[in-house]
Amino acid sequence: MPELLVDFITTLDGYASGQGWPGFWGLEGPEYLAWLGEQPQATYLMGANTYRLMSGFAAGEVPDGQDEFRPEEEASVDELTRASKVVFSSSLEEPLTWANSTLVRDDAVDAVRAMKSGGSGLLSTIGSLSLCRALLRAGLVDRFRVVMFPVITGATGEERIYDGYPDVALEMIEHRTFDGRIQLVEYKPRVLEHPPLGVPA
Repeated sequence: MPELLVDFITTLDGYASGQGWPGFWGLEGPEYLAWLGEQPQATYLMGANTYRLMSGFAAGEVPDGQDEFRPEEEASVDELTRASKVVFSSSLEEPLTWANSTLVRDDAVDAVRAMKSGGSGLLSTIGSLSLCRALLRAGLVDRFRVVMFPVITGATGEERIYDGYPDVALEMIEHRTFDGRIQLVEYKPRVLEHPPLGVPA
């Protein structure tokens, strides 16, 4: 049965991106990049907004404020282009232009549940905050991984990751530090019906 991994890279204060910041906040190092290159092959799950952004990068669109991609960013986009991708959207039209992308119009939770019921391998989200939230609420997430970069973007941060989440208990199954500054934490999540002391008043 496939495992489902929700995978985020964030600032310390829980933002997925920041206005005026480069990819990886410009703080990736050789250990982290080497680890990225060692990750097992996965089928990536995403929503329409993430698809539009990432397929634009794959087509040569450069993020605002940059003249060109840095080599690390280009390698990351190239790897995603080669990977199998499933895009959940009712607004996108077929055929999708980004190579190896499949459009699914059905309910994402139902579709992912069906994907997990057969086959093998790894399913991994990329971006797509609302998709990740829905899959977690549905109890479909096997592993929840966060790589925190050493920056706080209180003034420029965009896409707060955990807004709208349920309460979740997290059992740590992995942790690691890259390049003396980037922190990986990986958990087995369990959605809580109420806090340990009961339903708040």
